[in-house]
Amino acid sequence: MTDSRTPSAIDKVAEEWVDELVGLSPVLATYIGRNEANGRLDDLSPEGHEQSVEATRRTLAALQDLEPVDHIDEVTKSDLSSQLQLDLELHEAQWHLRDLNVIASAAQDFRQAFDLMPTATTDDWSVVAERLAAIPQALRGYTATLREGIAKGVVPARRQVTEVATQITRYTADDGFFASFVAGAAPEDGQLPASLARTLSDNAGAARVAYDQLRDFLATELAPAAGEDDAVGRELYALNSRRFLGATIDLDETYEWGREELARMISEQEAIANEILPGATVEQAVAHLEADASRRLVGTDALQQWMQQTSDRAIAELGATHFDIPEQIRELECMIAPTQEGGIYYTGPTDDFSRPGRMWWSVPEGVTEFDTWRELTTVYHEGVPGHHLQIAQATYNRAELNSWRRLLAGTSGHAEGWALYAERLMEQLGYLDDPADRLGMLDGQRMRAVRVVLDIGVHLRKPRLDGEGIWDHDYALEMMRRNVNMSDEFRQFEVNRYLGWPGQAPSYKVGQRIWEQVRDAYRAERGDDFSMKEFHKRALDMGGVGLDTLRTALLG
Repeated sequence: MTDSRTPSAIDKVAEEWVDELVGLSPVLATYIGRNEANGRLDDLSPEGHEQSVEATRRTLAALQDLEPVDHIDEVTKSDLSSQLQLDLELHEAQWHLRDLNVIASAAQDFRQAFDLMPTATTDDWSVVAERLAAIPQALRGYTATLREGIAKGVVPARRQVTEVATQITRYTADDGFFASFVAGAAPEDGQLPASLARTLSDNAGAARVAYDQLRDFLATELAPAAGEDDAVGRELYALNSRRFLGATIDLDETYEWGREELARMISEQEAIANEILPGATVEQAVAHLEADASRRLVGTDALQQWMQQTSDRAIAELGATHFDIPEQIRELECMIAPTQEGGIYYTGPTDDFSRPGRMWWSVPEGVTEFDTWRELTTVYHEGVPGHHLQIAQATYNRAELNSWRRLLAGTSGHAEGWALYAERLMEQLGYLDDPADRLGMLDGQRMRAVRVVLDIGVHLRKPRLDGEGIWDHDYALEMMRRNVNMSDEFRQFEVNRYLGWPGQAPSYKVGQRIWEQVRDAYRAERGDDFSMKEFHKRALDMGGVGLDTLRTALLG
């Protein structure tokens, strides 16, 4: 690591914004390892939202008055200004009044905050007890905002409301998250004091009651007022697309490109299916592989061990050959998530690396078997050279980047686009030479391509590909069933996720497209002087940025 640059006035504003966010969003603070806020939760009441908006306006004004002193400053000012401005636009569009979905809204965020909290000591469990005690007030504030949305006619789709209510039932069951979490309290520094054990149990009970009250509100007040239409429409979709990409795209052109990309993925899969089993269709090749017990893992313990071994090997080998991987980021923990909601995700290390990066697998209820040929590329996507290399490298780069750039900047399109880019890179490096593993990688890429078409199709109310009406939930699920060789529980969850989180799912494949466009333009500019390793280093050393910022910073 090089010597640290002297922090600028723009760095100071960015650092102060991180501190502001720690106060405004203790959940976000936990995510980045700022544990001083771990006893609290976000204030998502109408008053809390106004406080956040005022802080956003102040920070944007302070930033706009400053001149960059170097290229790093230029990137910080451009990217942070864009993010703050978009936050204000989303607020003006009243997005917060309808912010409820099956994967990334307060109902899930408050629960997931406990997954990343320290639990090694008695003091840690005391802080857990404080956060549990904060849940009732936090959920009342969130409910007040949703109730304001009802009054103004700004509501989520009914499908999201009913699905979240079902999730809450699992959280609050006698064997659900809260009861199991505190029952398993076992600090490493000694026996949990009886008084603290009682407090944890009481506060977990109060949290369960509060979540049940939220569920009742959803069922009796919000669901009857919620919208029948899953689509959010072009205006809100465009805002959310910018939110997840950090770039403005032509939605109609992207939809048509998505259709072409889906056709290309299918063609590639058909060719590889013939390699696996001559004359076979993709479905027949998949069935052939699924019948191969040597490519199957049974149980989540076996899945976790295989994930960890695969990740450790990739880090060791790529760190010796293709990437400079600092010692601090060579640890990646592979975890089975304590929920059964579906999805695989990554959480970055804390700023001091006391908590390493983690890959989480939320296994849906009833799913007990896993195909290694299908999941190998996922480990590379979430780990190295995917999310972990990208995010942990930015965290490590303290010499150049302020805390906002290291820990909070960036978009789904930047991060997920890189991870898909990384999957293709691993194919090029020979890690997917087995046709079965390549088929698995393409299975994932095909899913990401169909999501571009599905997501834009539903939310912009595009005509169905078969000409029979417009895109809706049932046609989206039909398209997932045609194109995604995974359990139906997974496909159903994924469709519900896309409908409640507009613009996020396409950001993976669209982000990959932009990453590849930037790399190819960078190569064209440099000609014979182009170095893939140098391009990757420059891009990753920048940390997370919006994709428009990435393009400008690398290409000028």
